[in-house]
Amino acid sequence: MNQKISFKTINKLAIPSILAGIIEPVISITDTAVIGHVKVFPTESLAAVGLVGSFMSALFWILAQTKNAISSIVSQHLGAKKLGHIKTLIPQVLFMNLLLGIVLVFLTRIFAREIFELYAAKDRILDYSVSYYNIRVFGLIFTLITFTLFGIFRGLQNTYWAMFISMTGGVINIVLDYILVYGIPKLINPMHIEGAAWASLTAQLVMMILAIAVFIRKTPFDLQLNMQIHPQIKRFLGMTGNLIIRTIALNTAIFLSNRYATSYGNNAIAVHVILTNIWLFTTFFLDGYADAGNSLAGKLYGEKDFLNLKRLAGKLLRYGEFVAIGLALIFMIFYKPIGLLFTNEPDVIKLYEQVFWLVILMQPIGAIAFIFDGIFKGLGWVKFLRNMQLVATFIVFIPVLLILDTYGLQLYGVWTAFLLWMSVRAVSLCWRFERFY
Repeated sequence: MNQKISFKTINKLAIPSILAGIIEPVISITDTAVIGHVKVFPTESLAAVGLVGSFMSALFWILAQTKNAISSIVSQHLGAKKLGHIKTLIPQVLFMNLLLGIVLVFLTRIFAREIFELYAAKDRILDYSVSYYNIRVFGLIFTLITFTLFGIFRGLQNTYWAMFISMTGGVINIVLDYILVYGIPKLINPMHIEGAAWASLTAQLVMMILAIAVFIRKTPFDLQLNMQIHPQIKRFLGMTGNLIIRTIALNTAIFLSNRYATSYGNNAIAVHVILTNIWLFTTFFLDGYADAGNSLAGKLYGEKDFLNLKRLAGKLLRYGEFVAIGLALIFMIFYKPIGLLFTNEPDVIKLYEQVFWLVILMQPIGAIAFIFDGIFKGLGWVKFLRNMQLVATFIVFIPVLLILDTYGLQLYGVWTAFLLWMSVRAVSLCWRFERFY
């Protein structure tokens, strides 16, 4: 029975998820590096790509919650050996997400200039942002469909398909970035910022096509649409809605941290960007085990195998803590060199060295929060996730941030608020799981 939750079983799901997740920051770094070295207005181009990337990341993060909702439903029905009961649900979910993507593209494209004016973009940066976004925005449709299909694959206990598709898309994006942005003499004229947009859009389209092909050939589902609404649609929409509210609360904390860090001056925002990127990069490692927890927990819950479900949580926590402590040790050993990877400015490095220890301290705490986050999504306990994220953001993070700001703690205050924010999430989820079992 324990073979269900062996080290091999968990890592068979976790490692591909980690590799699939890492490709995202690699693509972002490549886009930034390529655009940052163009010869025509590189600073304005880089700012425009950054603004559009920030806005689209927020949208993708919110829309990705459909993946978690459908993954939970599929894994639970797989465990209960009732996949046939949701055969008509899958095409309906895909069709709904297609319509949602089209509506978002239509609305945001119309108001693109107004959207980026809210980011304080103006003049050439505003023009570049709108030009870049008007191409990239169509990727919302492709990515929303792809995310949904990835959720179905994960529910079926397979993360290799998503890994293969993500890495393929990443390679295409990187190659096309160089070709389309810089051009090829006598073959392709340089397309500047629009070339980067077309590179990303092409990669997203290819990923969607590959995901659909795998879906049709490798899963027990099809794309035949039944007009009779499936009874699980209400549950899917409820789970998705709760996860979206949770994600909005999470993004509120990140938005406020950026806003306050910016108000503390150029050095502070530079350090905050470095710390945020390091922190988010580490989440991809821990999210791999959270994804494994999502998939396996849903299946075990569907099988009503509660003993192995509890064992799963224990093993995932041990593996997650091992990774988190390992990352923390690496950060401690290479404390200063890590900062120098991002900048050589003495004042920025000095401030970074004063605050980075808070990010290191967050690693083992974050592991607990992320692991239980994945397990709860697999179990479908999304209302509790929503409520605890609201508490962590509006009752803990924001008050702590405001109080410490009045004492002039600046970045110390921001990252102390994050530390307590993460601690509340970890403790509350652990308490809820232990209370149930």
